[in-house]
Amino acid sequence: MSSAVSDTVASQHRHHEDIPPSQVIPHLLEELGDHHELNIAFTTTDVLPIILYDGGRWHFYQNVHAMEQAGEYRLVKGHVVRVQDGKSPTLDLSVTNLVVFQWIGMLIVLALFVLSARRYRRDPLAPPRGIQNAIEALVVYIRDEVVRPNLRSERLTRQFMPYFVALFFFILTLNLIGLLPGMHTATGAIGTTAALAITAFLVINGLAIREIGIRGWLHHLLGGAPVYLAPIMVPIEILGLFTKPFALTVRLFANMSAGHIILLSLIGLIFYFRSIFVAPMSVGFSIFIYLLETLVCFLQAYIFTILTAVFVGLAIGDHAHEHHAEQSSS
Repeated sequence: MSSAVSDTVASQHRHHEDIPPSQVIPHLLEELGDHHELNIAFTTTDVLPIILYDGGRWHFYQNVHAMEQAGEYRLVKGHVVRVQDGKSPTLDLSVTNLVVFQWIGMLIVLALFVLSARRYRRDPLAPPRGIQNAIEALVVYIRDEVVRPNLRSERLTRQFMPYFVALFFFILTLNLIGLLPGMHTATGAIGTTAALAITAFLVINGLAIREIGIRGWLHHLLGGAPVYLAPIMVPIEILGLFTKPFALTVRLFANMSAGHIILLSLIGLIFYFRSIFVAPMSVGFSIFIYLLETLVCFLQAYIFTILTAVFVGLAIGDHAHEHHAEQSSS
């Protein structure tokens, strides 16, 4: 294993040295995508397993090197293809570089909340401090300014606060990890943002069906219009059900990718022109974009979370508010 890893790293290092100036920027942009090797802290190691389903059976390989040695599949421009016909396998469930970064994000969020919870248990009446104070401020803000105004029910707010808090902190952590040198932004992959949007889609419609019933949910497809307009309104509302998660997917993916593309393009200008006069301008603009990206990390986590809450509120309508009012009056 160690020799295979060393050979991979050495070959990639030689490849980087041979890149012509005109191909520097395209090469840097390719690094933003997902990889079957682990790229972390400026090192590339071939340690990620390859899991494929093809031809009616499963194929498991220790890493890319082992897969290519077996002779059935090979890696072409970051994609696994069959050696025989150059086509992709039926299903590729391999652990990729950005999957590892998602795991890292999960561990960081879990560690932060476990640490904060331990401090609360140790001394519940002590004022929060440090990271505990920051987490509490964000959680309270999400509850009071994002979830409660849109769900309009204390019962639903208490039930779904864990989901919205986890959603916000997970996206924020993945965004911020991508700003660290040698790291990658998992939310810059459309697969990651699509998975988050699909989860939001299930929460939005699942909660609506639970609260207003399947008949109420189907009636909601009329959009408040008379029944005779159903042939027009129902297709429009059904289309709207899927455009919401699509918008969530593309918005987060595009915003997190755009900043990194600009940063790599600015840095790539130094190597493209090979001039000391270009460096001050590239570095100066890169610092500005980097600071702007820090703001975007928080902003995009907030936008994804509040839009999900807004869509949930629209899906359940006034039902939750009326139900809560009836309980209060009784």
